Amino acid sequence: MHVAMDPSQPTVVAIHIAPEARLPTKAVETVVAETDRGLVGDRYHGSRRRQVSVQSATSLAAASGDLGHPIDSGLTRRNITISEGVMPSRPGQRFTIGAVELEVVRPAAPCKLLDDAIAPGASRSLVGHAGSICRVVNGGTISVGAPVELHI
Repeated sequence: MHVAMDPSQPTVVAIHIAPEARLPTKAVETVVAETDRGLVGDRYHGSRRRQVSVQSATSLAAASGDLGHPIDSGLTRRNITISEGVMPSRPGQRFTIGAVELEVVRPAAPCKLLDDAIAPGASRSLVGHAGSICRVVNGGTISVGAPVELHI
């Protein structure tokens, strides 16, 4: 029996990793999230608190409107972009992506380097729209198309 997915439920629309700081991010279809370690192949894998960054396409659209220029999800250097919704941002809040459980450590802060990568003023337009920095509570595989439960 096939169960149709709720069309209003957020899903993963993009996954990006970068093996080292300042290197361009690479789009991938699937990534392994290791408990208390982060995303395999990403520059923050093994970090204690900054393991995964997650943003919402809804927030990117708002920031794009403020900027007057489209913002590509890969250029923000966030690991995971979900299709819609407001990202939890209060430390300790938890949400799931497929079977992976994440816990918010803090809201993500946009970097001034984004002005060079995206457009002048990009970092200012992303204030309040930059997503959340999370740690992996329960690991597993995250794939594009995976359902997201925000639990807000």
